[in-house]
Amino acid sequence: MIPRSNGSLYTHIENNIATLEFGHPASNSFPSELLTRLAKAFGQLSVDQSVNVIVLKSEGEKAFCAGASFDELLAITNHEEGKQFFSGFANVINAMRSCKKPIIGRIQGKIVGGGVGLAAACDYCLATEGASIKLSELTIGIGPFVIEPAVARKIGTAAFENLAWDASQWKNAYWAKEQGLYARVFETLAELDKEVALFAERLASYNPKATQQMKKVNWQGSEHWQELLIERAAISGELVLSEFTKTALAKLKK
Repeated sequence: MIPRSNGSLYTHIENNIATLEFGHPASNSFPSELLTRLAKAFGQLSVDQSVNVIVLKSEGEKAFCAGASFDELLAITNHEEGKQFFSGFANVINAMRSCKKPIIGRIQGKIVGGGVGLAAACDYCLATEGASIKLSELTIGIGPFVIEPAVARKIGTAAFENLAWDASQWKNAYWAKEQGLYARVFETLAELDKEVALFAERLASYNPKATQQMKKVNWQGSEHWQELLIERAAISGELVLSEFTKTALAKLKK
């Protein structure tokens, strides 16, 4: 049995649709073990012949993802540990972009930091009005370096800079839609779930060879991310050791 402190991950496959649901008691944040399991799950679903489309969702009705686990960030004691932790986000994004199956993001609530990177790495996102976004990394002394390629690819450099520099401010779901992160925004969770189910069903009915080629074309030019994101993880792994970051994290945890 995996401790609940390490998060949960469930996969359900029905009618050629795989639903991948992650969760963690701390607002669906990510410890390293959960990141490792999620990257592995995308790799497995990529080659599963019974799957034509993947729906990524998180537990509960509140936050979609609060980003990195504060407990684990505080526990990092050296550069290698820091690099290894942030490489977890790099590996998930790389697994998502190289996955042969289209990924639909079901975004039911707020997203912070690395969670924004996961949404950006989805091929199509649907969200509720409550799905505000924030890149808060600069406020704790690091930066959104690992996720930048995925987020900037999706919403553009100017919008990414708007988020990254204004690190203490939330942008609402309609702003995220205008920038291209979300395809559509719904007033209620029930409306979101209904549309996610309908859209996944339609997508799963398409020629799998065509959708795989579509995804391949859409992600063309990202092949170097395998090395780039690990390089970015090393930057974050160094900064997380700073006194500024340790102090900021401790305050937030209290």
